[in-house]
Amino acid sequence: MLPLSRVSCRRWKVLLLAITVAGSATALCQFDHFVTVRGEKLMDGEQELRFVSYNIPNLHYIEDNHAFADPNPWRIADEFEIRDALMTIRQAGGKVTRLYVPSVRKEKDDPGIIRHVNGPGVFDDSAFVAYDRILQAANEYGVRVIIPFVDNWWWWGGPKEYAGFRGKPKEAFWTDSLIIADFKKTIAFMVNRVNSITGVPFKEDKAILGWETGNELQAPYAWTKEIAAYIKSLDTNHLLIEGTHAQQIAEESLLDPNLDVLSTHHYGPADTSLGRIVKAREKARGRKPYFVGEFGYIPTADVRRIVDTVVSTGVSGIMIWSLRGHNRDGGFYYHQAAYRWPGFESGKPWDENTVVAFLREKASKINGLRLEPPPAPEAPPRLLPIETPYKITWQGSAGASSYMIERKGEDDDLWQVIAPRAGDAVQGYRPLYADTTVELGRTYLYRVRARNSSGYSEPSEPVGPVVADCRMLVDDFYNDSRIFRKTAGVKFVDPADAGKAKEDYGRVAGQAGDFIEYALPGNIISVQVNLFSTKNGSNDELELFSGETADSLSLLAPTRQAVEPYPNEYGYYAAVSYRTGELPASHRYVRIVMSADCQLSRIEMKYRPAVEAEIRAAISLSN
Repeated sequence: MLPLSRVSCRRWKVLLLAITVAGSATALCQFDHFVTVRGEKLMDGEQELRFVSYNIPNLHYIEDNHAFADPNPWRIADEFEIRDALMTIRQAGGKVTRLYVPSVRKEKDDPGIIRHVNGPGVFDDSAFVAYDRILQAANEYGVRVIIPFVDNWWWWGGPKEYAGFRGKPKEAFWTDSLIIADFKKTIAFMVNRVNSITGVPFKEDKAILGWETGNELQAPYAWTKEIAAYIKSLDTNHLLIEGTHAQQIAEESLLDPNLDVLSTHHYGPADTSLGRIVKAREKARGRKPYFVGEFGYIPTADVRRIVDTVVSTGVSGIMIWSLRGHNRDGGFYYHQAAYRWPGFESGKPWDENTVVAFLREKASKINGLRLEPPPAPEAPPRLLPIETPYKITWQGSAGASSYMIERKGEDDDLWQVIAPRAGDAVQGYRPLYADTTVELGRTYLYRVRARNSSGYSEPSEPVGPVVADCRMLVDDFYNDSRIFRKTAGVKFVDPADAGKAKEDYGRVAGQAGDFIEYALPGNIISVQVNLFSTKNGSNDELELFSGETADSLSLLAPTRQAVEPYPNEYGYYAAVSYRTGELPASHRYVRIVMSADCQLSRIEMKYRPAVEAEIRAAISLSN
């Protein structure tokens, strides 16, 4: 009988052979060993496993789906997003990543929100397919994953929700035998799950570095002891990590035979964190592996000090909080100064370029490797359907620092570069590029290539035909360069509350009666204003005017569509759109008069250039 440590790869190889015979592609098993413990070290076979990497909380479950007209921020990560994130870890040299917990149904959840755990022993299998995809891709890319079972906090549901299923208070989660039995059903469901894509049982999958009892749990040791023993009774292949909120290692955890690995999380002053990390390392020395599971939200100099200490003192690893990957709808996901790979100028407020490059350097150093240049983007981007040349969006490529956009007329042979370095990390949840150089009336095809300092990807599949039937002026409020005139009270909004406004870092606001005005180089066709309503129940956030001149404006009657967010703990603002019908043919000026309860997010104004408008008028008169 084969040793159990070899059964998993044998399953992968049998699966690979079967599917290859059938003529289809499949995942590859990159791992020969389960991760084991030898004294204070994590071991991959005979090689010590150490890492400098990232937490990816939304690797399996998205909490930042902030499309403007969508009230639901939650959705399951799809295959593109999972592969993009894990390829990022590989390119960053991380070797290991940690995802967040399975979500738990909350009492006030909207029915439209998908959760992993819907009740005691009641699971949404479609939500867990993301875990299947993660393990499939992790095996292909050679990335180990850490999987925690439950959150201490309320964000995604946890002890409060498990206890609430039985009509009991949160504290009962730690002591009530029935609730503990309910939680064990979740553990058993996950550990015993058979991957719906690869056919490999989770407990035989070497891509899992280890299970974690939970995230930052404030659990009594009696609970931890019982849960640890239960997990080990189900799975003896994988390591078990204690997921505690304590910033120090407990002696009882060191003595517990079922807890293989210990970790701590550190936020706040770096000197305090450094002292605790060094103390934890010394306490675990020679006894059990120890790593820093989370740290962050500190100046770059402090990031350097903490990571350098981990590398030099023999700590097994460290993961910063946190990384966000590409969004299937274009661009990146955004969340409270999360890092994006390979770093972008728009992340300057949190020194993204410097931190990301430093972590990659230390990921090589901790493993005694020479830092190599980053690879050219491996996968070409995917252009999404194009409604108008002014709204071009694509699914990005891991490792791309920018993109080259090409265009050609429908009947042309040659592609023309129209944007050598377009970006996908300037602003989230909106179109990435506007082609302002189109000739009206012509039909075009588009394609895009990813690029970085090492080279280009292959081009995307072309998208088109796309008809250029009008011009458009778009203002995302990166600055005030597009505004013709504004009152003194109009100010750019401090990005500190961007989390309430769908991570929108470019907004303007004012007092009641303040306005902004636009002068267009042609006759306006229609206007759309997107804004955030900052006061519950408000429905008169603005007034719209248009006219032939700035001094002859008429009040418009636009339609108003409000998207109220689902009940949440984040204090999200309502997203509101005002849209006009077609305006009088000679109107070239637009004024937006604000109330005190709104923040303007994006303005779109379709128009016909003056010369074309005059030609159309002449043709009309001749007819």
